[in-house]
Amino acid sequence: MPCLVVVAGPQASGKSALASALGAELRRRGERVAVVELDAIAAMAVPTLPGWAEAHAVFEEVVRLWARTDLTCVVAEGSGTGAEVARLVRVAPPGAAVLTVAVTTDLATAHARAQEDPTRGVSKDLAFLRGVYDRWPQERSAMAPDVVLDTTATDVTAGVARVVDALAARPC
Repeated sequence: MPCLVVVAGPQASGKSALASALGAELRRRGERVAVVELDAIAAMAVPTLPGWAEAHAVFEEVVRLWARTDLTCVVAEGSGTGAEVARLVRVAPPGAAVLTVAVTTDLATAHARAQEDPTRGVSKDLAFLRGVYDRWPQERSAMAPDVVLDTTATDVTAGVARVVDALAARPC
């Protein structure tokens, strides 16, 4: 049964970079891994995406299906609220090891990252991003993460090492 690693956080916090690097590191170690990204799921329907609720539903179903294969780990990246994380945790097979990773950064860093990313839309808007980051402490608390990574102070390599160590402490 695979482990499920849920990588959650607000926009431009570093979730995608962490999830991608984690998937690569786990594969380097011989694991069979799927990295499922909410934005990639949503991009499949752009510009006709009905809405983010539908994208989340498809994302959760893809995670659920991968978690029932012979993979050793599924990394699900893209959630930003406690409710979204709870829905992902519920799709894990009974008895699966689940690790929740909250990725955070400060608003100034997130805004700078969003400005540099040509694929970003509304998250480039400082007022929108401020609203997300103002709600983030409550959302982070609601998801009760196993690991919290502040990407303002922790680089991707160190973040991956912390997640790998946390996974080793709860074998799948």
